[in-house]
Amino acid sequence: MTCTHPWIQRTSFLLLAVSAGLWTGMAQAEPDEEALGKSAGYPISPGTNFSQMQYRIGSWSALDKVPGVLTHTVAKGEHTRPLPKAAQPAEIRYRHRNLGYTLDDYLERRRITGLLILKDGEIVAERYRYGRQAQDRFLSFSMAKSVTSLLMGTALSKGLVKSIDDPAGLYVKDLADSPYGQTSIRHLLRMSSGLRFTERYDGQDDVAKLSRSVSTGTPSVTSVLRGITDRHSPSGEKFIYASAETEVLGRVLTAATGKTMAELTSDWLWKPIGAEQDGFWCTAKDRQEGAYFCFNASLRDWGRLGHMLARDGQVGEVQVVPRDYLLDATDPARQPDAFKPYRATPGVGYGYQFWLLPQKERSFGMQGVYGQTVFVQPASGIVMVQTAAYAGASGALDPDAYAERASFWQGVLQSLGGNTARY
Repeated sequence: MTCTHPWIQRTSFLLLAVSAGLWTGMAQAEPDEEALGKSAGYPISPGTNFSQMQYRIGSWSALDKVPGVLTHTVAKGEHTRPLPKAAQPAEIRYRHRNLGYTLDDYLERRRITGLLILKDGEIVAERYRYGRQAQDRFLSFSMAKSVTSLLMGTALSKGLVKSIDDPAGLYVKDLADSPYGQTSIRHLLRMSSGLRFTERYDGQDDVAKLSRSVSTGTPSVTSVLRGITDRHSPSGEKFIYASAETEVLGRVLTAATGKTMAELTSDWLWKPIGAEQDGFWCTAKDRQEGAYFCFNASLRDWGRLGHMLARDGQVGEVQVVPRDYLLDATDPARQPDAFKPYRATPGVGYGYQFWLLPQKERSFGMQGVYGQTVFVQPASGIVMVQTAAYAGASGALDPDAYAERASFWQGVLQSLGGNTARY
């Protein structure tokens, strides 16, 4: 016998709609979406304070539209290199705090704006959240430091920088007689100048002072760099994270080459990897790119860059970044003991502006505050790109978000046949 009562029909339809995910009123909310500005359409900041909670989503994916932010375009080439989708999407599972989860669970639990996973150059997962789309260009924060390192390696191979044991002041004359100017490029790459520079992300530390000088021009960035004079240890002996050291490297690059960092990024990275969209650097008032935090690119182009790194600097048959430099930058075996995993920090190690992950198989990362990530394991061809708007800038301020990211990465490796053995 068939039930035809209207109430029963409506109830049955609703149950089917909910189970199929068709009833939009029952769609699961994305984490903290109202605090992040959903009701206002994820607005872009009307000024330079673009890290306020309600502006993070809109501004961090369109920084070139924020009033007062100066930018230099990183032009793509004439040809886009394909980034094909795998024949079958990946089934990613992971464990965190003794519970099992899926990729979809990860997105529902954390403030992820974009997630891209590659295996051997093919897309096995690509997701956008909080209204973001493939054409959006995401702020990288300190992932930009690794881009700066790649430019330095290329400048070195071209003879424009003679040696990374040269002092920075050999190239940046305004810093020649300052402690940073007297520090070698190698020690700056490893963030081991020994100079005291604070990064607490409380708005009162040295990185806040540096960022204010970038955005306002008062005092000048050069004067801020020259004013860093106190030491905590001899140069080259100890890793202490310091964004100022990358800013010095950026100024070495532009002085040594006579080009902007945007021009170098376009010619040496963006065109060779076959980027599908222009990227951009934001700049200080003196029009020098913010080497330590301000490169912006689409999720897929971050993926192309990661795939190039997974192939040890090669795209097709072309060596884009010198392989030997890249190994020096990313291989724990090539680092002094003080920079290896569990020595540089209680967990990860540090190379030339790259984080060295604590795994037996060489694995490394580009990381930025609030969850920005590119993780790479070359031997398995696995690349994970994540853009995010975590509540806290660092693991110390938002520990479980960062811990779950590490758990998810382990799950990605295990699900795709990577090596999960610990260092």
